[in-house]
Amino acid sequence: MPAGKPVTSTWCERCGEALPAGGHAACAAARPLEPPRYCRWCRRRMKVQVLPAGWSATCVEHGRLDGAP
Repeated sequence: MPAGKPVTSTWCERCGEALPAGGHAACAAARPLEPPRYCRWCRRRMKVQVLPAGWSATCVEHGRLDGAP
């Protein structure tokens, strides 16, 4: 994890709502199939690029995440 990122996630990467609020069963089910849309640490909307071999998602504050299908 790059410097400046908190250790725990606070926000849902799919809907952007608070994780402690609950009700994220649909988000958890969809998460393995699609890239994150919101930064889990600051709730900013991320720039997402879907590639043939995976995806990349970039937060202006916390940097880039890469993933594969």
